[in-house]
Amino acid sequence: MIQSVDRAVRVLGVLQAERRLSLSEIAARLGLAPSTVHGIIKTLQAHGLVLQDRDSARYRLGPAVLKLGNVYLDTLELRSRALTWAAELARTTGCAVRTGVLLPGEVMIVHHEPRPDGSRQMPEVGIVIPAHASALGKAMLAWSPGLAPEPLRSMTRDTITDPAELAAHLERVRGEALATEVEEAVIGECCVAAPIFDAGQDIGGAIGVVVPMTDWPAGPAVPGAVREAARAISRELGAPSWPPAG
Repeated sequence: MIQSVDRAVRVLGVLQAERRLSLSEIAARLGLAPSTVHGIIKTLQAHGLVLQDRDSARYRLGPAVLKLGNVYLDTLELRSRALTWAAELARTTGCAVRTGVLLPGEVMIVHHEPRPDGSRQMPEVGIVIPAHASALGKAMLAWSPGLAPEPLRSMTRDTITDPAELAAHLERVRGEALATEVEEAVIGECCVAAPIFDAGQDIGGAIGVVVPMTDWPAGPAVPGAVREAARAISRELGAPSWPPAG
């Protein structure tokens, strides 16, 4: 591992979590000397990845981060394959649809299909959700348990925070190739999700529908529709079977 690159990535990670920080605050969070962090930040500033507020002198992420994110989305085959199926899933279920990829401990939403009712909805592409507290995350962690966060942070009173309980839960998800979430990340929000596999039978992502708590449990046709969308996307990505045998 190249130390300077690692430190630069860690600076970006700190700013992602905290939004705006002073030089001393960034240094304290990373356990590095302010002089070391200052040099890293100046380099990131030169590439537009970090900006400094003129009034407060605090640092925040720069517009080049968004540019990189857009390039990532444009080249992500999972997202391009999911677009049509997500739209169809939203139409048949009447629910918003999320497609996500797994990061260490988190799920990042790479596509959001709004509810087809015409209501005003916030775009969700780029948001992250704790993997253990989301149906999307659990659908992927069932085949990638090593990416579960430690410790398991509580988001609501219903979040699974015991590792043994999560392991048992993921075993059930593997058996059904379907994961559910009932107010585990956000109060009032539930979700049904299924895993997506690539040509190498590795986890490529997950797709799921968002169901308001007032409409939970979801209708009997929803789990089958979610599974069929995940199977179809996996097939387009080259997966020979869904879910993988064994």
